[in-house]
Amino acid sequence: MTTLPKNDKLLLTTLATCLLWLAGNPPWFDSQHCAAVEYLTGIQWPEPPVVTPGSHGSPPSDAIVLLGEKQGLSAWEGGENWKVQAGVATVGKGPIRTKQEFGDCQLHIEWSSPKPAHGHGQDRGNSGIFFMGTYEIQVLDSYQAKTYFDGQAGGIYKQTPPLVNAMRPPGEWNVYDIVWAAPRFAEDGSLQSPATITALHNGVLILNHFTLLGDTPYHRPPEYRQHAPQGPISLQDHGHPVRYRNIWIREIKPLIGKRVSEPYRRDGNKKLPAK
Repeated sequence: MTTLPKNDKLLLTTLATCLLWLAGNPPWFDSQHCAAVEYLTGIQWPEPPVVTPGSHGSPPSDAIVLLGEKQGLSAWEGGENWKVQAGVATVGKGPIRTKQEFGDCQLHIEWSSPKPAHGHGQDRGNSGIFFMGTYEIQVLDSYQAKTYFDGQAGGIYKQTPPLVNAMRPPGEWNVYDIVWAAPRFAEDGSLQSPATITALHNGVLILNHFTLLGDTPYHRPPEYRQHAPQGPISLQDHGHPVRYRNIWIREIKPLIGKRVSEPYRRDGNKKLPAK
């Protein structure tokens, strides 16, 4: 007589038990052996919307294009003061800011520091990206160039350096992909929750859900001051011909579920307590 290996015996026993349950679910049957018990949250969720992804940095179907070959800088206040050619904008006179305002968002932005490189430290390919016109992630030529670490490319200015330096050489294109969560304020102006930011630089994680201490000034400590739930994206003029291209943004809107019952477990037609 052939003896089945131990693992095969266990498999046959489990299959036989499941067949018995399907045949009638006898009272002595432990339904958990067939994973018949299901945990249900009691929350009814809306269906997530369908978004068609882009490719090679192109915007997904629900993105708002802020700078492209067709749009130029028409979405920006002050854009007429910067040079735009073939979808590439070069820093000109004064900062620019989006006409539309944003809160929680996903931002894709590509930038290039001047070639050949000039200067050193903060006087080298310097610009900046400001969320809500207030909170800066640094743009700077930090390729084989030293400055204070919380002022180099990808840092939150005067608050934290990037986790790593992922710079490409001057003249090449750098890519930031950023997830921004705006701060929340109570009616009396007090801070309810601080801003957080996650960022990738050329596909490398440089900020991992960093919690901002407040705004990002040069001359004083950071602080939070109450402002509107949404604000513009702004790009800084620091006197250097930094170039930008392919800027798009997605507004982040949470899915809101509706609680229709308390959590429970379902075993066939039986409704069991969750715990």
